Formats: sequence, structure tokens, C-alpha cells
Amino acid sequence: MADLSRRSLLRGMGTIGVTGALAAAAGCGVPPAYVEAADRTSPDRSARDHRLVFANWPLYIDVDDHDKQRRPTLDAFQRRTGISVTYTEEINDNDEFFGKISPALMNHQPTGRDLIVISDWMCARYVRLGWVQEMDRAAQPHVAKYLDPQLASPPFDPGRKHSVPWQSGITGIAYNRRKLGREIRHTSDLWKDDLRGRVTLLSGLDESFAMLLQGEGVDITRWTADDFHRMADRIRRLVDRGHIRRFTGNDYIKDLDSGDVLAAQAYSGDVIQLRADNPDIAFVVPEEGAELWAESLMIPNLADHKSNAEKLIDHYYRPEVAADLAAWVNYVCPVPAARDVLASSKDKERAALAEDPLVFPDAAMRKRLAIARDITSKERPALAKEWNGIVGL
Repeated sequence: MADLSRRSLLRGMGTIGVTGALAAAAGCGVPPAYVEAADRTSPDRSARDHRLVFANWPLYIDVDDHDKQRRPTLDAFQRRTGISVTYTEEINDNDEFFGKISPALMNHQPTGRDLIVISDWMCARYVRLGWVQEMDRAAQPHVAKYLDPQLASPPFDPGRKHSVPWQSGITGIAYNRRKLGREIRHTSDLWKDDLRGRVTLLSGLDESFAMLLQGEGVDITRWTADDFHRMADRIRRLVDRGHIRRFTGNDYIKDLDSGDVLAAQAYSGDVIQLRADNPDIAFVVPEEGAELWAESLMIPNLADHKSNAEKLIDHYYRPEVAADLAAWVNYVCPVPAARDVLASSKDKERAALAEDPLVFPDAAMRKRLAIARDITSKERPALAKEWNGIVGL
């Protein structure tokens, strides 16, 4: 198991929109950037070239406790299929990686990668621009059978034709139960006087807005610009009164751990790591709801080894493989059937994960989870400007 989650180290910065020409292409969907379906594929070399290139985030796959160069679930795929995988940990930030590969995609050129993992809010841009290929689900029986139904059809990709969740998670509230001296059950509990100057929110628009809208009683599957403005007005007033200590990336982890902050908008996977060292830290899905998100696998246009990539995706939807990955990364597992695999483990730590609702949300928690509708390309410039003005970016 990782000492720190991948998100803890790196995810906080990937939230602000791309600037310049790339922003125009991604945010506004300019016609020259869009790639028609007929132009997204190239001759697949998989049958004669048994390899693929897989780009992922750091600390987002299992590694051997005694040999950090070995990745057991990936090694098992290579042994079983004979397909060699070049695995790179080159995605440190959604926008940075978008900027890295977008020139090739805009100009109808291969990226040199067969498989990438991107946060769903950014996946929406790739899908909207026609920069990723539709997958062959007939070649992915485990995905078809085991994908969590709650993640199966996000607004940006109905039916998950272009994307498959790698891992999932929840944006909720983490707090120090002992130092605060009370429970937090509602988002509005963050605004009480005893948390003045001791609460933080996430700085990124895409990471923060959904749970805050839910706290206002909004159905995030159909939120409106008016809903957003009302929420933003509340947050602005709280900032003006000094109630919100600051807006953060993942540095809220240090603030919570030190006690400088008593409550924070937080990611579920981070809290599993925090609780291991500090059992006073609790995570709550507010009564009004919280956002369920995913970071998803996609096959970029003109990938040379599409079939090999589809096989690798399907490998990770085998329940026993998904269980091994979940035991290491500690995010919400997109393969609910992996729970039974972990529950039957003789290892007490692995078996305990099967009962952790932050890895396998129970029915009561799932009722409070929702996937937000996307911020459209037309909405994004104005909403981002308003939010960034509040955050101070």
C-alpha cells in the first residue's frame, strides 16, 4: 500500500483552464480542433506488434513491496497475454498533459500513447473534441459485466463508449472529530462560527463546485448558471468575513494533520491515508450529497495498438485484479465485485477494505452520491472567471 496517495502529491494543481490557443480549442470547441469520427483511427498494429504504451499518474498502480520496479497486476497481464507494456508515470496535471499531447491531436497526428488516464472533467473535453476513439465493448467482456452501474453513463460520455473508469472517488468533507468536538453532517455545518478561519475549500472549479451546489440543495445532474451564481455569492460572503481560511490543492492534508484546519473539502482516498496515522480524522458525505467522480482510461486518436489497449482495460476489470489494485491505491473501486474478493482474503488489512465505504460505498452512501453534469464549453469562461475571482487566482 502506498504511503501517500497519488492524488495527495499531485492532483491539486490540475484544475485551472488551459490558456491561450489551447484554451480556445478545448474550452470553445473551435471547429478546426474537432476531429471527425472517420479520421480518428489508424491501422491497428496489435496483432503483429504485441505491445502498447500506457501513460498514467504517479503512485496510481500497485507495486511490489520488495521491488518497486515490479507492478504485479501489470506484470500478470504481460505474462497472460504476451503483450509488452511500456508504462510511464508522466501525467502530473490534467491541463499540463492536455497541453503536451493536444498539438498532435489537433493536427491529426499520433500521440505516441495507446492508453491514458484523465480526470473525467477533462475527459469531457477530449470526447467533445473527438480526440479519443470509441472502444469495442465486445472485446471487453469484463468491463461490460463488472463496471459499477453508477459510473456507467456519465453526462459527457453516455454509455461510456470512449472511456472506462480507472479509479473513482468522492469529494466530501474531512474533519478532525476530536478537536472540533462535534459531528459534521451537512455542508452548512462548515459555515458555523466555531469553524471561522479553520475551514478550507478546494481551489479548482471542477473539483469544488458540485458538492457546494449540493449543499445549496441543487440537483447537480441538472444545475443551472443561476444555481452556480447563488452558490458563488455565498462563498464570496464567507471569504469576505474571513470564515474560509484559504483555498487549497492537496495541501489541506498537511493542514488537517497539523490541526491548523479543523475541516476541509477533501477527497475520499486521501482520508483513508490520513486515518491510518490520525484516527481522529473523519470523512463524511453530507446529507445533501457529494460528488462521485472518476479518472478514466481513454484511447487517443491514431493509437497504434488499440486492440492491445482494450485488452489491458478489460484485464483491470477482472474482479481479482481490481481487488489487488484497490488494495494498493485505496480509492473507490469501479468494480464492485472486487469487494467479495477482498472480503475472502486471509490478510486482515485487505479484508477490512471490503467493509470500508470509501472503497466500496454502501447503499445508504450511494443514495447521496451523484455525478455532476459537465460545465459546457460555452459556460466555462464566465464561471471560471467568477470562481477564480473568489479564490484569488
